[in-house]
Amino acid sequence: MRRTEFSFGGSLPRHAADDVRVTIETSTIVERGGALWRELDTEVISVTRGNSRGGLTGWQQKRVGNYIDAHLGEPLRLTALAQLVGLSQFHFARAFKQSFGVPPHRYHVGRRIARAKELLDERAHSVTAIARNLGFAESSSFSATFRRVTGVSPMRYRRERP
Repeated sequence: MRRTEFSFGGSLPRHAADDVRVTIETSTIVERGGALWRELDTEVISVTRGNSRGGLTGWQQKRVGNYIDAHLGEPLRLTALAQLVGLSQFHFARAFKQSFGVPPHRYHVGRRIARAKELLDERAHSVTAIARNLGFAESSSFSATFRRVTGVSPMRYRRERP
């Protein structure tokens, strides 16, 4: 894994942060079967803003993150997430995006796909069982979401893993 940090500043509007730092972690390009493949395990590690007003506090981020991870197979309602940290839906959605860099639904989908990758690597469950375990009504909707996020189908991902 390689950690890369990007900083942006100066060209942002006055109301935006003075400095925005994004840290991502990626794998390197690997060779499989004579072909080069880009590992698709890119994950945003942190988004730090020079002016951090308006985001979730540390304990709120941890509580929401743990709750989402514990309920990956269930539909999450914005109301429930906001109530966890004592905020209105509107304020929570805005603060969540500022803290995590993506809206709550996109974060939830990303965590579901990350868990799916772990389960696919174990090879103990079928793609259909993994889809149901993660709350997808149909394996086709799981496959479409997995392909949209990673660029490959779940079966291809499993086949091409060592």
